[in-house]
Amino acid sequence: MGNLALPTSLFRTDATTSEPDNSGKFVARRICNGIIYYYTPMTAAEHQTVTLAKDSQATSTLFPVSSPVSLETPSHTADSSPMQSDAASNSRPLLLFFSWLCAQPGAVAKYRELYLDRDMDVLLIQSSVMHFLWPRWGLNYGLEILNILEEPPFTGRLILVHASSIGGYTFTQLLTHIAQQPTQHTPLAHRVIGHIYDSLVVGSLDHMATGLGKTLVPRLEGFIKTTAMLYFRLFKSYTADLYENSIQVFYNNPVTSPALFFFSENDAMCSTAVLEKLMDSWRRRGVSVDGRKWKKSTHAAHLRCHPEEYVSTLQQFLNSLSVPSHKSNI
Repeated sequence: MGNLALPTSLFRTDATTSEPDNSGKFVARRICNGIIYYYTPMTAAEHQTVTLAKDSQATSTLFPVSSPVSLETPSHTADSSPMQSDAASNSRPLLLFFSWLCAQPGAVAKYRELYLDRDMDVLLIQSSVMHFLWPRWGLNYGLEILNILEEPPFTGRLILVHASSIGGYTFTQLLTHIAQQPTQHTPLAHRVIGHIYDSLVVGSLDHMATGLGKTLVPRLEGFIKTTAMLYFRLFKSYTADLYENSIQVFYNNPVTSPALFFFSENDAMCSTAVLEKLMDSWRRRGVSVDGRKWKKSTHAAHLRCHPEEYVSTLQQFLNSLSVPSHKSNI
């Protein structure tokens, strides 16, 4: 599969938006349809640190320092100088948040704020149902994301992955390209310092079809599930066979940094037995794997159902990665 052509500038397309949130705490930039970059503008102190590090050619810092990228912003973004108010700090870790299907902005914001408050920038990646129903489109999307991550202002930055529900499938499409073209993409895999999976859809085609029904039109769940199973059978070589390939890639994940799983026993879209088998398989490969399981919770809503336990577990995991933060907690 050839490389997808990207715009000359990722931030200078008709789809690009640039506006701060109401509180002025962060800037949001739409890179393309489904992908939005959230970052906190560099402070004067951060800019001075980056400049000094660059001038002294420091190479021993945990996070590589590169020149800040100047991104065009309408004049209403901030009153201070562009360098202080509208430049992203390329020394910060980048959180890739692969959201669940049909995620609402308010729900996504809760996860975004967890990481922005911990001094990370966030790249929100949303998936279309067609990325799943026609996997080749999902693979194209995965390659587009990979290309974006290898362009400024993301080049060389350390990455943390948080994938929820179908987001795990989308992340796997990136992993497929990494596995198929290791020479080209393995350096990016080595930049991933940790990966978090929340409510993965794991098990059989039946679990996948159930997920579609519950997510798309819950009132027609049974009909959608039956239709999806028929579709999988009719187009097996274009769907089920490619899903199986993706599962094998995920089992042999080229990202071997520490992993964390959130899941529940009553999740109809996830076979806990299969998921725990996967976790054990990774441990045998030498991957550090942690998990938080609840007897009862809601798919892709563990943070809402069990906020204190969720945040505490996440905090412990992030601390184990030595992710720097100027905040005492999240």
